[in-house]
Amino acid sequence: MKLNIALLAGGYSGESVISLKSADVIINNINKEKYNVFLIHVDKKRWYWINENIDINKHDFSLQTKNGVVFFDLAFIMIHGSPGENGLIQSYLELLGIPHTTCNAMVSNLTFNKFYTTQLVKALGVTTSPSVYFNNSANANPNEIISKLKFPVIVKPNSGGSSIGMSKVNKAEEVAEALQKAFKEDNEVLIEEFNVGDELSCGVLRLNGEIKTLPVTLIRSKKDFFDYEAKYTAGMSEELTPAPVEQNKINDVTSLSKKLYDKLNCRGVVRFDFIHNGVEPVFLEVNTIPGMSSASIIPQQARAAGINESELYDIIIENALKF
Repeated sequence: MKLNIALLAGGYSGESVISLKSADVIINNINKEKYNVFLIHVDKKRWYWINENIDINKHDFSLQTKNGVVFFDLAFIMIHGSPGENGLIQSYLELLGIPHTTCNAMVSNLTFNKFYTTQLVKALGVTTSPSVYFNNSANANPNEIISKLKFPVIVKPNSGGSSIGMSKVNKAEEVAEALQKAFKEDNEVLIEEFNVGDELSCGVLRLNGEIKTLPVTLIRSKKDFFDYEAKYTAGMSEELTPAPVEQNKINDVTSLSKKLYDKLNCRGVVRFDFIHNGVEPVFLEVNTIPGMSSASIIPQQARAAGINESELYDIIIENALKF
């Protein structure tokens, strides 16, 4: 019997467009002999099945169709930003006892906050960049950044992804404008010293119960750093998988990625990003719902490992049903 899969996409942030692109790729490549897939668009006004424009019954997460009520065996969460990556939708599904494909609500909430994550990662013995954190715009003093950090620095919203609201700042006079840009996207802002080196990204998942890494990707941006334009504009970056770098750098990154996946109690497919400065990897961030669009890194890494898109979704779904 086929499983009923609710593919959740959209969300409340500026990343909703990327989310829907990922969902389209999943719809086109998932094994339809094994799964009945319902693309559910989630926004602040309503959650609805796109094909028939029918609202989800949020009391039990069911769908009243012309052929009867559909109850879901699993939710495949493909929402970047809120409410997908911050634990909100996970809390809802976990209260209803519906399996889902991501980290649990607590882990999702913690890792969505970049400042909290870096503090935990640092406590686990992983190198992070010197940083300054502001939890509201009223106490955001540029002089604190100038006195505590070395330029250049990266100014970014504390939550969110796709590099939206992020800036590279080379001198003190640019700090105020960068803070203003970041605070437009979030109430909290994190500022980190910019690291020079190889930007390496490593996907991690479980295979047959064991934590495994996918082939590492080397990211080369044609911009000053890997910003939104570099990520999603054709020709603005190179993403080379497997990464053409020294084996010791690959070993460093894969070892740390497996360690963090385990210690952070991650589930599903998770991507860890580092800058390897030639001596050691410096942790950048963790992405608990990495993109699945044609331009995304995880599908590239899976293909390099000999796993096609359909097989990748099978792995994700089978792992989610085991928890």
